[in-house]
Amino acid sequence: MRRALRILAVVLVVLVLLGVGAYWYERPMLLTGTGYAAHNACAVTTVAGRDDPADDLPDNPLVPVLKVATSEESASASVLGLLARQKAWSTPGFGCTLADERPDLPEPTAVTANALTDAPAPVADPAVQAALDAAFGTDLDDEARAALGTRAVVVLHDGELVAEQYADGFDATTPQLGWSMTKSVANLVVGRLVQAGDVSLDDDHLRPQWTDVRADITVRDLLGMTSGLAWDETYELGTPITRMLYDEPDMGAFVASQEPAHEPGTYLQYSSGSTTLLCAILAEDHGGANLVRDQVFAPLGLSSAVLEPDAAGTPVCSSYQWATARDWATIGQLALQDGVWEGERLLPEGWMRESTTAVDVAETEEQGYALGWWVNTMPDGSLVHPELPADAYFAEGHDGQSITIVPSRGLVVVRLGFTPEADDRATALAAHLVGIVDATPTLE
Repeated sequence: MRRALRILAVVLVVLVLLGVGAYWYERPMLLTGTGYAAHNACAVTTVAGRDDPADDLPDNPLVPVLKVATSEESASASVLGLLARQKAWSTPGFGCTLADERPDLPEPTAVTANALTDAPAPVADPAVQAALDAAFGTDLDDEARAALGTRAVVVLHDGELVAEQYADGFDATTPQLGWSMTKSVANLVVGRLVQAGDVSLDDDHLRPQWTDVRADITVRDLLGMTSGLAWDETYELGTPITRMLYDEPDMGAFVASQEPAHEPGTYLQYSSGSTTLLCAILAEDHGGANLVRDQVFAPLGLSSAVLEPDAAGTPVCSSYQWATARDWATIGQLALQDGVWEGERLLPEGWMRESTTAVDVAETEEQGYALGWWVNTMPDGSLVHPELPADAYFAEGHDGQSITIVPSRGLVVVRLGFTPEADDRATALAAHLVGIVDATPTLE
């Protein structure tokens, strides 16, 4: 009996050690899952004012074993209520931040609403309304319409609000997450600092610890995804992108630590890390967590906009801006006007032309990427979307978020939603509206 008990005890110890070892091996992956859940639960409830985080953003593969708790100022998530616990803290003006303790963030820069914020809801021209109905899938059955997931459409023509429409539960006051549309806002931040003479696109030696080839990385390289830093943008648990967003308190430092995989300026690889690192560098000397509030939100009057920082206080310029559809449209209108707003030049003259010229490099993994914007005209002159004018360009985000800007037609078209399947519908909407403008130059 004693021998059997000893054997059983040894077996139990071995099983416990194996279990502990397996947990610590898988812990980084689990933390990205619980971090995603905690951040989403916090942001959806405290920034967007919605009450069902599980349905508002993409699925989390850990859902069967997740335990999530929310309060008015934070949210936490763990595996089975015990393991890999993560917590997100809500801070007025800055949204939610994953951190072990409440982050020490500054007072948010005040932002006064612009005229579009309270503009009366327009009555759309029948042809325009038909285009909006198609974007919302009114021609589809309930299941297909839910899969399409359009939540908001706003149309500006010649600077005027001519149409808007919202899904049930959303309206003109609901902030929505733009995901990678935030990268286009980072372009505006850089433009503002270039206009002020504080930054140049050719600035290099951006991090003191970069003493190898990384010292040659420029602001232009980070903005145009040609830094050459090793990266994997695959959205799965434990990859560099999910680790950066959900398991790194200092996201900029994490990205800066990545090894060089290519010579700077020679290889275009889409990388949310590059844009996040860029804002980490800029924020050091230009307002910290208030970088984007100072440079973009306040001058444009984007009173709904929130760009969430990491635990080090760096705005996550790759992914984490929330704003109403009208405020997203305002960003598009500034771009269409080449950085002039209410008679004041906020960006260098010609900034948008340079920013929306496709990066031409020896090798690329993407078609039509420029400096924080996607463009319709490739370096060889071919069109990404032949149904749209050559001068069209886009801010694009995960789940079919988009701002389509067509300068030759005076159009800004915002489409916000929930599923990547909506990409074609957003392009079709813009093409439909271009056709209407061509037939009826003045939309009312």
